[in-house]
Amino acid sequence: MLLPTLSYAFLALLPGDAGALSMSVGNSFGRLLRISTWGESHGGGVGVTVDGVPPRLHLTRDEIQIDLDRRRPGQSRITTPRNEADAVEILSGVDAAGVTLGTPIAMLVRNKDQRSRDYLENDMNVAYRPSHADATYDAKYGVRAVAGGGRSSARETIGRVAGGAVARKILSLYSGVEVLAYVSAVQDIRMDDGFDQSAFTREMVDDNIVRCPDSACAEKMLERIDVIRKQGNSIGGVVTCVARNVPAGLGSPVFDKLEATLAAACMSIPAAKGFESGDGFAGTMLSGIEHNDAFYVDPVTGATRTATNRSGGIQGGISNGENIVIKVAFKATSTIGQEQKTVTRDGKEVALRGKGRHDPCVLPRAVPMVEAMVALCLADALMCQEAQCGLFPMTAAEKEGLNPIGVGAVREGFDAAEFQRER
Repeated sequence: MLLPTLSYAFLALLPGDAGALSMSVGNSFGRLLRISTWGESHGGGVGVTVDGVPPRLHLTRDEIQIDLDRRRPGQSRITTPRNEADAVEILSGVDAAGVTLGTPIAMLVRNKDQRSRDYLENDMNVAYRPSHADATYDAKYGVRAVAGGGRSSARETIGRVAGGAVARKILSLYSGVEVLAYVSAVQDIRMDDGFDQSAFTREMVDDNIVRCPDSACAEKMLERIDVIRKQGNSIGGVVTCVARNVPAGLGSPVFDKLEATLAAACMSIPAAKGFESGDGFAGTMLSGIEHNDAFYVDPVTGATRTATNRSGGIQGGISNGENIVIKVAFKATSTIGQEQKTVTRDGKEVALRGKGRHDPCVLPRAVPMVEAMVALCLADALMCQEAQCGLFPMTAAEKEGLNPIGVGAVREGFDAAEFQRER
C-alpha cells in the first residue's frame, strides 16, 4: 500500500483543488481546447465533449460527418466489415442556427452493429489476445470489457475525429490551415522521398482505398495487404501528415515544445508505435551542414523562409511558418485469424484464434485519426499563443521591427522589384 500512500501524501501538499487537477485518468487531451472522449466499443455509443470552442463560429453536423465517414468501418475489403453508419448527433454547445455558443460541445455516435457474441461465446472470454490491451487493462483495473475491447478499441477514436473536425474549422478560419495525411508506407513498400508535400490534395489521398496519393505505389500496397488479409494475418506501416499555412510562433519552449505535444497526441492513437518530426531518424545520418535549413528572403513576399524543410516546420519547439511534417508508425493489428499461443486469466496456457471483425491493415482509417490529433494540437497551441502573446497587441513600432517568417508571412512595404535589383 506504499504507492497509494505516497500519492495521497503528494496530493495533500498541493493547494486547493490543484491535487484534483494534477491527475488524469487518460480520457482528456488539450489545455485551452480540450476534448474528453467516452464510451466503449460494444456499449450504447461513443462520443466526445469538446470544451473551449470559441463562440459565434458557424459549425454544421455535416462538417463533422465528413471526417467521421472517412474513419468509419466497412469502407472496403481492407478494413473491418463492421457495418456502422457512425451518424453523429450534436447534443449541446451549438444552437439551432448552427452557431457555437462557447459552451461545451457534446457529440454522440450510437453503436448499431456490435456483435458481442464474437467475444463472449468462445475462448476470447477468458484468454488474452497477444499484444492487445486485454492483459494490461486487467492488471490495471482488475476487470476489463471483454466484448470489443472496450476503451482500447479503435472505436474510441470516433470522439477524437469529431473533435478534430471542430479544431480543423478553427484553424481554417484563422489562417487557412490545412491538415492532410496519407499512407506513405505499408511494410517495406514506401512512397518516393521526393513526393511534393505542398501540392497533394485530399481528393488524391481518397482516390484509392489504401489512401496513398501515389497511385502506382498504392497498387503495390494493396496487393501486399490482400496477400496478408487472405492469410488471416495483419500488416502495419506509416502515415505521414502535413499541416500547411500554420502561423509561426505556435508551441512553447522546453516541456511544451510543439513536436512533443504532437508526439504525445499521435502516440495515443491505438496501434501507434513510432513518431518522427521532419527528417526524424533519417536526419541522424546527416551532418550539421547537410541537415540545417538555410534561411533566405522570399523574393515575392519579403518574408524569411527556409530553403529546405528538414526541421518539419518546427524549430526550438516552435512553428516556423513552413509546412509541419510528421510521421506516425502503426503496428499490425493484434487480433488476427491465425492461431496464437496465450494464457487465460487463471494462468493456463492455451491456443487462441481471434474472432470478431478487425482491420487487416489499420492505416487507411488511421489517416483521419492522425489528422484529427494534429488539428487538435495545433488549434490548442494557437489558442495558447493568443492567450499569452495576443493579450496585449504589438504597437506599430514593435510590428515594424518584427521579422515575418514562413509561407503565409508578408513583409510590409516590401518592394520586390527593388529587392531583385539589389541582388
